[in-house]
Amino acid sequence: MKDREIPLREKSIVFIGFMGVGKTTIGRRVAKKLYRDFYDTDVEIEKEFGMPVTKIFETVGEETFRKKEKEMIIRLCKQRLNIISLGGGAFLQKEIKDVCLKNCLVFFLDLSWESWKERISLIIDSRPVIQGRTLEEIEDLFYQRQEVYSVHHSRVSLDYLEIEETADYIAESIKLAWELYEPQK
Repeated sequence: MKDREIPLREKSIVFIGFMGVGKTTIGRRVAKKLYRDFYDTDVEIEKEFGMPVTKIFETVGEETFRKKEKEMIIRLCKQRLNIISLGGGAFLQKEIKDVCLKNCLVFFLDLSWESWKERISLIIDSRPVIQGRTLEEIEDLFYQRQEVYSVHHSRVSLDYLEIEETADYIAESIKLAWELYEPQK
């Protein structure tokens, strides 16, 4: 049986971007505004393993984490009406990128390096990918991933927006797209 195209109004919405840019915080707010279920894939994986991501990396390794991440994201993206926040490295996997772009609306939450590095002290303990790296190595990783994130449906620059402004902007943009591209009968 061939997959049928998901109507625009029912497509799940995926947030991508570098770790710590606010995908979870913004995603939760957008989910409330659009009356949808919200999933943070890292949190869902933590629930399955019964431990934080840092411990998962230490205990079973990044490869096992990435495999579970891929299974979960593919399943969530094939469902309708979800808001999904991906971990910063998830979109690096081609299968994840492809299923997100095919089945969902993908929003790239973009924050400049200058703004992002102000947050590093708040997130470093919970992000195993950047632990033990120099600031220069983290900056290299940041810019390497920008290329991966450049394939999306919509980009939102976060440098000059507050969280609530961003969530309002995204929710209103989505509603406008529904009206423009898929008018109700």
